[in-house]
Amino acid sequence: MYRAIYTKIMNLILYSKPGCHLCEGLQEKLALVTNINFELEIRDITTREDWFNIYQYEIPVLCQKLPQGEKPLPRLSPRASVKQLEKMLQQNLII
Repeated sequence: MYRAIYTKIMNLILYSKPGCHLCEGLQEKLALVTNINFELEIRDITTREDWFNIYQYEIPVLCQKLPQGEKPLPRLSPRASVKQLEKMLQQNLII
């Protein structure tokens, strides 16, 4: 099977908050992704009222940071494997 390797560094944003176990789980899985080059910015929604109002019932939310704004990425089940996460990223990231 051919496996695409992305050499361009993607900028991802993870909206999270302290004590969010789903957020921690996604962050741990993102750390294991090996076939996509990205920098991860973690944004604590409790530090800004606008983030909190938008994401308080949605976290974890993963977005791609683009010049024209942020693109939310599909939400995966907390039970999704690292391989499934990599597949979702490959299918949805804008290069």
